[in-house]
Amino acid sequence: MNQPGTAPARGPDAPRSATQTDGATAADGQGDGAIIPDAEFNSALPPLSNDINAPLEPMPLDATSTQRPVATATSTPAAPVAQAAAQEPITPGTLPPPAPIDPQLAAPLEPLSTFNTVPLQTAADTTDRDAPEIAYETVVRGLDPLDLTDEFNALSALKEGDGKAVNATQVAARAREDESLAVRLMKSIGYYDGTAASTLEQPAVGTNNKLRAIVSATPGKIYTLGSIEIKAGETVPAGLVQRELPLKVGDPIEAARIQGAEANVSLKLPQQGYPFVKVGQRDILLDGETWKGAYTLPVDTGPRASFGQLRTEGDPVFSVEHLNVFPRFDQGQLYDIRLTDDLRQALVATGLFSNVSVEPVRTGQPGPDGTEQVDLLVRQAKGPFRSLSGSAGYGTGEGVKVEAAFTHRNLFPPEGALIVTGVGGTQQQGASVTFRRSNAGKRDRTVNLLGSVLRQDYDAFNAVTATISGRISYDSTPIWQKPLTYAFGFELIGTNEQTYDFEAGGRRRRNYGIVALPGQVLFDQSDSLLNPTKGYRLKLNVSPEGAVSDGVRPYARTMVEATGYYPVNDSLVIAGRTRAGAIFGIDRDDLAPSRRYYGGGGGSVRGYGYQRLGPFDPEGNPVGGRSINEFAIEARYRFGDFGIVPFFDAGNAYEGTFPKGGNLRYGAGIGGRFYTNFGPMRVDVATPLNPREGDGKIALYISIGQAF
Repeated sequence: MNQPGTAPARGPDAPRSATQTDGATAADGQGDGAIIPDAEFNSALPPLSNDINAPLEPMPLDATSTQRPVATATSTPAAPVAQAAAQEPITPGTLPPPAPIDPQLAAPLEPLSTFNTVPLQTAADTTDRDAPEIAYETVVRGLDPLDLTDEFNALSALKEGDGKAVNATQVAARAREDESLAVRLMKSIGYYDGTAASTLEQPAVGTNNKLRAIVSATPGKIYTLGSIEIKAGETVPAGLVQRELPLKVGDPIEAARIQGAEANVSLKLPQQGYPFVKVGQRDILLDGETWKGAYTLPVDTGPRASFGQLRTEGDPVFSVEHLNVFPRFDQGQLYDIRLTDDLRQALVATGLFSNVSVEPVRTGQPGPDGTEQVDLLVRQAKGPFRSLSGSAGYGTGEGVKVEAAFTHRNLFPPEGALIVTGVGGTQQQGASVTFRRSNAGKRDRTVNLLGSVLRQDYDAFNAVTATISGRISYDSTPIWQKPLTYAFGFELIGTNEQTYDFEAGGRRRRNYGIVALPGQVLFDQSDSLLNPTKGYRLKLNVSPEGAVSDGVRPYARTMVEATGYYPVNDSLVIAGRTRAGAIFGIDRDDLAPSRRYYGGGGGSVRGYGYQRLGPFDPEGNPVGGRSINEFAIEARYRFGDFGIVPFFDAGNAYEGTFPKGGNLRYGAGIGGRFYTNFGPMRVDVATPLNPREGDGKIALYISIGQAF
């Protein structure tokens, strides 16, 4: 039976609490586990003072102290070092001696320079550092009936991922982006209640199927225009804004349709006298019960205007006087932005500006028919006036030809250009100086004065020629292609030429003086100057001439040419040409050899050498004729910047005045094209189909531009 105040008895295997020690009792105060009675503890405390600021009194430690060592919580023997410290007697009032220090803790630290900084590697690090990928496929549902699948695929985040992702979470994130995309696309065509949801389908276990990302769209009902209200002032004619806004009640509320209609207002009104029109912010109020929208559009038309005067500012290239050569409108004419753009394009075509703009400016001055006069402000900035250019080509029978030119486009303002040209090649050499006045008193009218010296050495003739010529032309430009152009002028030619003299039975040199008045008319219905793909052209050349050589002989040279272009599809164009020429009023042998007609070459019947078609002299050299006919057809197939052109040509030159239908020579071949922004580079290889003795088997032609 346990006595009051003593610890209960315990068996040998019972666990002990942390406040108990073997053989200790609480009543007698003996042993390590004794508890200090309250009376003894309170008597050991110093007396308390009512002054909270008074210093604490010390608690003396002496031999009579009632402090006792703390009991341990385990019966496991202490380490030797701890036992040694516990066995040493403690002098009252002093601290126990410090415990011995572990030698490893007292050792100096390892220097940083010798510390190993290589991170630990796992097994995954030592194999492939690329993140693992999973494959997935994208399925889109509900957009195909709306014709939105292609547009969705072009913008889809899932499609952009190319069917690969790091994990399924990334696929899910992309699918959520595509949900929003599907909703936006449906709203863009009027399905404002459309919803979309995405799901991921895991492949079956043990199969090689991919994860499926499915985006399902539900469009709902389409919204249409229930009413259209335009807030605009009065116009002339009345209702102009409503007429040029191609929307009607019942149309689907499609973003593209609405934006296109508003853009049409901004485009058409400036063409009909309203240069300052401003289309405001639309408002569409949707009714979810009727699926209709009330459309409101504010439009500020600005004043109705007529053309006034031209102004200029900036670094002037042209004076106002020369600027007035370019407009295709008269002062007081109803404003049309197309004529303003035409003026700007004409200025750009001069090549003299680094920057030029034309914009309408209000004047507040009244014009005819209740309009306000609007001036056009031309802002000019000079561009480089000088340029160097060059070209090179090769043709069988014609040899290599290289041409270089220096041009100062504004040496004699306004638009007075000086052009110095040099020609070098295996069979011709020469130089020329040209003065050219562009837009001379009239837009697109050009005046040319030329002086040149040229040496030519061909099988047909050898000539050294000096020329002075003048020409006035009304031309097309790369920016403005005209349906009708013309040119006329004069030529004064002095030439010394060697050719075969049939009367003398040998070759001899003769001097010729030639006066010519050439003229040309071109009717052009093609779609491009450099690379036409559809339409046609008709050209007529007439040149009355007089030759002085052992007498004066007047005659006329004529040439008519027609070309056509038919697009089979976007990649294939069939092009054809026919040409016929005749010289009236003179015998062939009285003509200077350089003024006769010859066939063959890259611009004629390919497969034959340059000037190799036509009559020959007894020595086997061509002598030319007074007439010529040519036919050609090409199939121009283009893929990107390249093209392949199979072709077939036919033609000949004749001694008589009129060309004959028979005795044609045929050539066929294939060409390659490399298309650039200044025209196609052309390489043609051809062979004669009915060659004569002395004709080569293969002919090669390299140049810039199409054959016709």
